[in-house]
Amino acid sequence: MEPRRYSGNSHWYHETQASARAEQTPPLYPEAAEVEDRFLLGLQQNESILTPLFQACRPLLCAGQALSLLLFPDSMTPTLTHTLTLYDRLAIALTVAQVTGIQRLCNHYAARLNPLPGPDSSRESNNRLTQLTQYARQLAGQPAVIDAAALRRLDDVGLTTPDIVTLSQIVGFVSYQARIVAGLQALLGMPVCWLPGLNECIDAPAHCFALAGEYHFRLPPLERRYASEQQLTAIAAAQALPELADIVWLLAHDAPALHAWSHLQSLPPAAANAEESLAQAVAARINGSPVCFRRYQGDFLLALQNGIDEALAASRRQPLNHAVIQLAAQLTRASDRLSAAHLQPLLTQGMTQHQLFNLIQRVALANWHNRLQQTLGEC
Repeated sequence: MEPRRYSGNSHWYHETQASARAEQTPPLYPEAAEVEDRFLLGLQQNESILTPLFQACRPLLCAGQALSLLLFPDSMTPTLTHTLTLYDRLAIALTVAQVTGIQRLCNHYAARLNPLPGPDSSRESNNRLTQLTQYARQLAGQPAVIDAAALRRLDDVGLTTPDIVTLSQIVGFVSYQARIVAGLQALLGMPVCWLPGLNECIDAPAHCFALAGEYHFRLPPLERRYASEQQLTAIAAAQALPELADIVWLLAHDAPALHAWSHLQSLPPAAANAEESLAQAVAARINGSPVCFRRYQGDFLLALQNGIDEALAASRRQPLNHAVIQLAAQLTRASDRLSAAHLQPLLTQGMTQHQLFNLIQRVALANWHNRLQQTLGEC
């Protein structure tokens, strides 16, 4: 007998199939759906502790809030080319939140998903949602395993190219959001509370970085002759950022997301300092993104290519770089276990809270960028 769906999810762990139920069970934390700031999810209530930092970083935090409202509006109507429903989007977000293990995110996305009616109980609908959540789980936890076959499976269940771009942006955004929230929780000295049984992200194998082939798309990019004015405006804004030049014509299939993402990318200082560049390279090495990794030309290039442990050994006599590698690796592999203890070595080396947050922001953005590059193209 075909399993039937019921509307709502009473727990964090989203299931693609479920039995019929007479009554819908409320989420564990229903109030999490009503939080005013859908990016920091209540962390701004601790503003008395980090008031100068929140004020200095307000443009970044406002951009994150705008992206959250854009990707997860209160309501939306799918179209023929953009078929993802609000239920799909929140189910994807909840899946990524589960992978990161950040409970604040799990509470929020579960509470928002709960009242929405799920898709029908047909085999096609169940298979589609299964493929969506499986792709999201893999891209969030092990980006290096995503290949052309993974995109073909999405195409087989009816997703369009704009759908796959939006899906990848959602996974990237929630991965970014999780690391910003984790970093701020550590800066606030909040106790670490992680879910037992969740594994750390597994580092990509070294052979991913051995070849230096030309980057090419796995999906057809937008053609200029078919581009709308909104898409051309988003492309023009994004092309000003060198790190986006490779993929803007593909990301333009979702012009609002591209425009908001490029705006966020333009807010940090234009050029990353040596520590921030090193931290971004650590994230790219773990996530298996050779395109992003090759932008780093610092002293630890060869050591990082061989592995994070070798880079840590090579930096042992340089306490600041050693601490940067440790922080970036922890934030990328297991952000839910980041604590104030991981930040203390950097504070000891003279970093201010603002500089430390900039470093966290760079790592979070790198994790988003790595996932887009890994998904949409290959070398």
